[in-house]
Amino acid sequence: MIKNIIGILRTAGCVFAEEEAQLLISEARTLDDLSKMVNTRITGMPLEHVLGWAEFCGMRIAVDPGVFVPRRRTEFLVQKAVSLSAPGAIVVDLCCGTGAVGVAIAKALGWIELYAVDIDPTAVSCAHRNVTTLGGLVYEGDLYQPLPAKLRGKVDILVANAPYVPTEAIQLLPQDARLHEPMAALDGGNDGLDIQRRVAEEASQWLAPGGHLIIETSKMQAPQTVEIFAQYGLIPQLTHNDELDATIVIGSKPAPFE
Repeated sequence: MIKNIIGILRTAGCVFAEEEAQLLISEARTLDDLSKMVNTRITGMPLEHVLGWAEFCGMRIAVDPGVFVPRRRTEFLVQKAVSLSAPGAIVVDLCCGTGAVGVAIAKALGWIELYAVDIDPTAVSCAHRNVTTLGGLVYEGDLYQPLPAKLRGKVDILVANAPYVPTEAIQLLPQDARLHEPMAALDGGNDGLDIQRRVAEEASQWLAPGGHLIIETSKMQAPQTVEIFAQYGLIPQLTHNDELDATIVIGSKPAPFE
């Protein structure tokens, strides 16, 4: 049976057909379920949407259809956030999608005060399933708008895996992303940096002195992201991980007397 499934997936263009077949078989409760899952996968729906979860930082994160799938490269953002934080920190996860980034930070540190925000109600519903199990709170709204006012000037770590694909480059993305993930989670405007600008513009109002804004970007766009951070009063630091092909920019809010 598994050979037949591998053949079907491979014919449909699934590069990792063997691994996908094993995962589908392990998740299906009946042969009918398995057939439906395979048929759904070969239509182009992301594997994570078919399975209902994605592996991220060694965890299973619930992923509902229509929600942005967390990428492995974003684990680098989590690593940096953890290295700059400590248990009990106040962490805000903007453009949270499934809430994977905030959840992974919380798991690594043991306990944090976690707030997650997304503008997409489908993502917010999904994030509730992941974030609230750790005692975090999830808000629906545009970036900082729904956050409690009490957090102003108190946030230790502000993470944002904001969309950074330029509008004209959306057509170059894999079909499963273009057709099955929300455009709001992909499209970063003409140069891909529109949302990053809005995040950086208000970051200092929410960060505690010495707090950090951490944003994922592309290697090509990183110099512009650095400029944006500096423009809005943050001390920027660019870092890249070759293994994950991941680039992030860290913007630190100056502490008093710095």
